Amino acid sequence: MAKTQLNVRVDEGTARAARERALARGMSVNRYIEELVRQDTGEAGRTFVEAAADFMKSYEAVFAEEFGAHREGARGQRDEGRR
Repeated sequence: MAKTQLNVRVDEGTARAARERALARGMSVNRYIEELVRQDTGEAGRTFVEAAADFMKSYEAVFAEEFGAHREGARGQRDEGRR
């Protein structure tokens, strides 16, 4: 993917915090800021939701056994009441 350079002015405390956080995560300041913007725009949220959906699909039978099919029916009735 092509990269675009941005020049940003921040106060020294913000710059120091960015450097420290990036170092603690083992990444460059550029990568750290890029990750923050991605999180803010929801890419990380979508990834989390997709991973959670995959997890739930993988363990669907376990949840059904633990909590019972009767809960599924109750949820469906509740959802129909909203329509």
